[in-house]
Parts: sequence; C-alpha cells; structure tokens
Amino acid sequence: MAFNRIHEMVLHQVETRPDALALVDSNGREVTWLQYNELILEAENLLKAHSVGAGERVMIIAENCLAVPVLIMAASRVGAWAVPVNARMSKPEIARIAEHARPRLILFTSAISQEAADHAQGQGAQPIATGFGALHILATGITDAEQADEAENVSILLYTTGTTGDPKGVMLTHENLIFTAESSTNLRNLTSQDRVYGALPLTHVFGVASMLMASTWAGCTVLLAKRFTPAGLYKALYSGVTVLPAVPQMHALFMAYAADQGLSELGSNSLRYVSSGAAPLDPSWKRKAEVFYGLPLQNAYGMTETTAGFCGTRNAIGDPDISVGLPFPGVEIKLDLSVGEEADVGELLTKGPHVMKGYFRNLEATRAAMTEDGFLRTGDLGQIDEQGRVTIVGRAKELIIRGGFNVYPPEVEAALNDHPDVVQSAVIGHPVNGDELVLAFVQARALVTPDDLSAFVADRLAGYKRPSQIHIVKQLPAAATGKILKYQLTKKFTDLIE
Repeated sequence: MAFNRIHEMVLHQVETRPDALALVDSNGREVTWLQYNELILEAENLLKAHSVGAGERVMIIAENCLAVPVLIMAASRVGAWAVPVNARMSKPEIARIAEHARPRLILFTSAISQEAADHAQGQGAQPIATGFGALHILATGITDAEQADEAENVSILLYTTGTTGDPKGVMLTHENLIFTAESSTNLRNLTSQDRVYGALPLTHVFGVASMLMASTWAGCTVLLAKRFTPAGLYKALYSGVTVLPAVPQMHALFMAYAADQGLSELGSNSLRYVSSGAAPLDPSWKRKAEVFYGLPLQNAYGMTETTAGFCGTRNAIGDPDISVGLPFPGVEIKLDLSVGEEADVGELLTKGPHVMKGYFRNLEATRAAMTEDGFLRTGDLGQIDEQGRVTIVGRAKELIIRGGFNVYPPEVEAALNDHPDVVQSAVIGHPVNGDELVLAFVQARALVTPDDLSAFVADRLAGYKRPSQIHIVKQLPAAATGKILKYQLTKKFTDLIE
C-alpha cells in the first residue's frame, strides 16, 4: 500500500471494510470506518469554514477522545499541521507552545477534560457542537502558512518535554508517520481483528504514531481511554483487548493494582501482545511481567524525533534479552564511540525515513541534532551486539560519574525495582564538591525503609553504584505517558536531599 497523506489510510479502510469498528471513544461510543471518515469530512468543513489552509497549524488541547484522531485526519485533508497538546499542561506551558507554533485555530476537548475546559475558558474560546463531540474553539486570526514540497509536508508538530527554556517543536511528515505505521504493524503482526488499548496519550508520539497510526494502517479497533488508570486497564483486558502498548510505569502500577485485588496472574484469554517502551527494562522485572501476563514482554525504542519506535524485539516468553531489539527494515544505526567512556558504549545515531524533518523554526537545534552525514543524535548511550540488537544503557546527559566511575541510572533502578515492595524508582546524579552523589527516589507499595533498600541492593551493585541517598516518596513526577520526569526530581524533593 502506498499513501501520500495519513488520511488516505482511513480511506483505504473505508474502501475495504466500511462497517468494521474503527474506534471506541473514551465515553464508550463505537464508530465504524465509514462513520469515522464522515466525521473527518465534517471536521474538514469546520477547518475550511475558519479558512485553515495548507501549512497552517491547528492546535488541539486535549485528552484522549474521538475528536483528536478526527481532527488530526481532517488537518491532513486540508494540508494543515496538527499540533496535539496535552490538556494537563500548565497555562504558561501551553502559552509558550502557542506563541511558538502560531496556530490559525485552537480546539479544546472541553466535554471530556476539565483541564481543557479551564484552558478554553481562560482563552475566551467559544463552545461548538460537532458530530465528534462538544468542543471549544478559538480562531486566533494568525495567517502564517509554511510552504514545503509534497514529500516534506508536515503532518504533526509535537512539542517535546524540555527541562528549561523554550519548547522545541518536532516536525513529523506524512512520510514519517506512514513509515512508522507500517513498521509498527509488521513488528506486532497487527491485523484487522486486533483490539488495541489506547491509553497512551494521542498528544505524545508513542500514542499518536506507534498506536493510532499503526492501528489505522492495519485496520485495528482502538479503544480510547481518556487517561491511564489501573482499574480501567483491568476492565479493558477482560473485554476483548488483544494488544497492549504501554510504558514500564503503567505495567508496574497495573501489576501493583492486580496484587491488591489478589491476582498474581492476569488470566485474560484475549490478550496476545504486550509491549513496553520509553524506558529500559531490567531482567527481574521483565520476568515478573511475563509471569503476570503469561506472554512475552516485547521491548522497543524510539523518541519523538524518530516518530516513535525504530527498534523492537520479537522474543519468546522467558527470553532473558533486555535489549530493544533490531532496527526496523529501512533504518540505519551506528554508535558514536567518542561520546562514551567504555570501548563498546557510545551515543546511538540513526538515519532513515523515520527521522523528523527538523525542529520548527530552530535551524540551530536541528543542525546540532544531526551529523554531517545525516544521522540523528539520539542522546542515548547504547551498545550493539553481534546480532545487531541494540541495548540502551542510559542517557548521555544522565550518566553519573562518581569517584571517576561511570554509573548508569537504569542499572541502579533495576536493582531497586527488584525489591518486591517497590513499584518504581528514579535515579539521578547530584553534584557535590566536584563529584556526583547517586540519588534514588522510590515509590513503594508497602512499608519499606531506605535502610531496607540499601541492604537489599548491597549485594546487587558495586559500591560506587549504590545510592548515596534513598528517598521514599508517595509519587514520582511523570508525564502523561507515565514517563518519569527526572529533571523535576531535585526541585520537587529539595527538602529531602541532604
């Protein structure tokens, strides 16, 4: 199948299976492929009524619901750029994105999200009723179209979670998204019979590219969830879900919830594929998850700038492999060994049709992210084994150097997570007198003390890798995907750090 724009994937499904189920909204409403396309045409007319043209931006302040995929596909039909933004972001964060993106139109999924409704009210947006849900809409009056060749037309503009400074908008083209859709479909062996659990936010690359676009390519049914909750996932897994894409933190919280319900194994007879992404796996935790699900836990690796995953595993259950697998066909990878301090560790670089067009209106950052021969610098430290499998050992900028020794946070986190009462952990470096301390922040399910955890990891980690301080916290700061926001740890827990 060859498509030039992402909405053509929907048209293909309409032609081949119009009455099959495409989406189940977060409120339970079911939509066939034919109905989905009719709603997209309605949304296209809405955009045209507000004079949205090719190369202009349509900002969607949202949580997962039917309106989000409909508006993304409608933007494709008029050649506009969809800018999905999580409604749970703060007012200043959204204001910075809007100032940078300069959207012609802003839409708010106010009917299903109180946060979106609050933002709509704060910006003076007007309510509208549509076939795809009640929304608020704001016409900004901005006319600022970006022109590009057909092959480089941007489909989605995603703003990355930054630590400080101005937001960076990642320009993902139709080609980027279609490549990821096909590659993710092939990796998971998706078919039109699959029902995919859709709790990953559609405002994040994992949700919009690896989940939504792949499901559209394959003709799967996506069950949209407004937000991830362990109880919601539990219900979905007993209502016919076959594919569960998630991040490790979601799995950890769900297994903790199941344990509280007295379940040590899931027992769902429909689930056939479980994946984990956005964070490294440790062997012990992987074994626990596979026993719980009764299925192999497949791992993958990607980032916003690579249109979600570009490496993935196809392991059998019980396989001790904790790599992120092999690169997808058509993807090139290599290591920049000058970045790491060990012979076989370097920064992972990649090249191919999955790599972003660049950062919007930030040529300097785009050039800094690319090598002279066209490879993207991922910022992650990795290894490549003899079989070509990639293992991520940590972030280049998160590498802790303690007493002259390299400490990779994922290794310390794996040791902590092996404790039966630990739900998840986050490890960072903290500079002190020219050295770095290893700080660990731990979310636990039961009463466990820092001394308990220090003793637990003592025989699992070399002395220089053991945490200098362990802090038990109620909740770790996380993005909507569940990804732990490590840059917020020192600010959030300043009073705990000695």
